[in-house]
Amino acid sequence: MNTDHVKITRALLSVSDKTGLIELGQALAKRGVALLSTGGTAKALRDAGLDVTDVSDHTGFPEMMDGRVKTLHPTIHGGLLALRDDAGHVASMTEHGIAPIDLVVVNLYPFAATVARGADRPDIIENIDIGGPSMVRSAAKNHGFVAIITDPADYPAIIAELDANDGATRLETRKRLAAKAFAATATYDSMIASWFAFADQGQMFPETLPIIAQRGDVLRYGENPHQQAAFYLPAGPHGRGIGQATQVQGKELSYNNLNDADGALDLIAEFADGPPTVAIIKHANPCGVAQGATLAEAYAKALACDPVSAFGGIIAVNRPLDEAAALAMTAIFTEVVVAPSADDAAKAVFASKKNLRLLLTGDLPNAGRGGLTVKTITGGYLVQTRDNTGIPEGRKVVTKRAPTPQEEADMLFAWLVAKHTKSNAIVYAKGGATAGIGAGQMSRLDSARIAAWKARDAAETAGWAQVATIGSAVASDAFFPFADGLIAAADAGATAIIQPGGSIRDAEVIAAADERGLAMIFTGERHFRH
Repeated sequence: MNTDHVKITRALLSVSDKTGLIELGQALAKRGVALLSTGGTAKALRDAGLDVTDVSDHTGFPEMMDGRVKTLHPTIHGGLLALRDDAGHVASMTEHGIAPIDLVVVNLYPFAATVARGADRPDIIENIDIGGPSMVRSAAKNHGFVAIITDPADYPAIIAELDANDGATRLETRKRLAAKAFAATATYDSMIASWFAFADQGQMFPETLPIIAQRGDVLRYGENPHQQAAFYLPAGPHGRGIGQATQVQGKELSYNNLNDADGALDLIAEFADGPPTVAIIKHANPCGVAQGATLAEAYAKALACDPVSAFGGIIAVNRPLDEAAALAMTAIFTEVVVAPSADDAAKAVFASKKNLRLLLTGDLPNAGRGGLTVKTITGGYLVQTRDNTGIPEGRKVVTKRAPTPQEEADMLFAWLVAKHTKSNAIVYAKGGATAGIGAGQMSRLDSARIAAWKARDAAETAGWAQVATIGSAVASDAFFPFADGLIAAADAGATAIIQPGGSIRDAEVIAAADERGLAMIFTGERHFRH
C-alpha cells in the first residue's frame, strides 16, 4: 500500500479548545470522513449539523467514572496503533472488529489554565488529562498511517492538504505533526511534574527538574554574528518579564537587546515603589541610575553619570513614559526603552525613531519574586534561587562615625544598583544618582579606581566645578579583602561605605575608614553577579 499518501476515512475528534473545530469538521464531512467524538466536542459538531458517532457507541463500552474512562479501549488504540501493511495486525483488526482511525484531533485538558486561575487541588488533579495524551502518543507513534493534530493553528494547513491530495495526508506532514504532538505531551507532563514538585510538594530542588520552553522568535544571530540564536518562552504559567512585554515599535530585538533589557527591567523593579527612576544599561551593566521629581529629570541625572557609555544603551523606567522623558531619551542613539506604559504623546515621539524598540511591560515584576535561575555550563546546568533580597535588614554601623541620613539614603541606593552590577562591583552614589560605576573587574581596587575615573571624566564633559564622587556614598557587592579599595574610594571623595563585611582583614578596613572619618555599614550579605 502507498504509505506516503494515506486517505482519511475515519477521524477521532476530542478537544478542550474548540477554536476552528466546526470548520475542520465540515471539511472532513464534505469528504465523507466518518467522525468519532466524545462529550462536548460531539455536541458542538452535532449542533453544527454534522453526523457524529459517540466513542461509546463505537467501542460498545459506556463512558464511566465521570468521563475518566472513555477512550482507553482496544477498539480505539487498536485503530490507532495497527500497522496497515502488517498482515498480522490487519488480521487482528478483522478478528476483533477494529476499524482504522486515520486522523486524531486532540488538545488536552487545560491543566495550566486551571493552575493559573487558582483552582483548588481536587480541581487541578481532575484537569490532568489521561485519555488525551494516550491517544496523542498512539497516533504520533503510528504516524506512518495516522495524522495527529494537537494545535488548532494547523487546521487550515491540513484542510488545504486534503484538498490538494484527494483527501489524503502526506508522510512528511504526518512526521511534522508527530514531532509537534510529542513536544505537546512532553510540555504537558512537564507542567504537571513542575506543579507537583514546586506547588504541591514544596520542593525547591526536585530530583528531576523539568525545563520546557516554547520558541518565540528565531533571532538574527546570537551575541556575535557567527552564532545562531532563538528566544524561548516558558511553557505554562509564568510571571511578567521581558518575554511578556509588548513591542510597540522598532526593528526586531537581538539576543543582546533581550539580555540587556532583562537586566534593565530586573534593576528598575527594585525601585517600583520609589520616586521616578531611570536606569541606563550597557552590556548588562548599569552605566547610570538616578531618581528625580520627573522621569525627564531622573534621565538627565542618570545620563550625566556616564554619557559616553549611554550611547546605544538600554533604558528602563519605573513610571509611565511621558512626552518630556521621550524627548530627552531620543536626543541620543538608544537601542531599547523599557517602561510599564507610555502615553500617546510619548509614543509619537518614539515613532520618529523607527529603529528604536519600545517595550511596554505593564506592571513591573516584583523585585523580591521567588523562583529559580538556570545557567548552562558544559555538560550541565547550575540552578539557584533568585537573588531577591533588597534593603538589608540586618545592617549595622561598624565605624566610630554613623552615617548621616543623606549618606545612608545614598548608601542604600548604591547598594541596590551594585546588586545588578557585574562583580567585582563598586558604585558611587550621591543625591539619588550614581556618580561612578566600576563593573566586572578582576580586582575590587580596579573597580573602585575605574568608577572614580569615570566620574572625573563625566565632570570634565559636563563642565562641573566638582566631581560627583566628592561627598558620595560607595557600595561594594562583596567585602573589601584589603583596605586599598576603601582607600581609593576615600581618595575619590567618598564619605560613606556600605559593604557585606566578613573579610579576615575587616579590622584593618574598619581602621582605615575610621582614620579617614568615613561612616561604614556592614550588611552581612553579598551580591555577586557573574
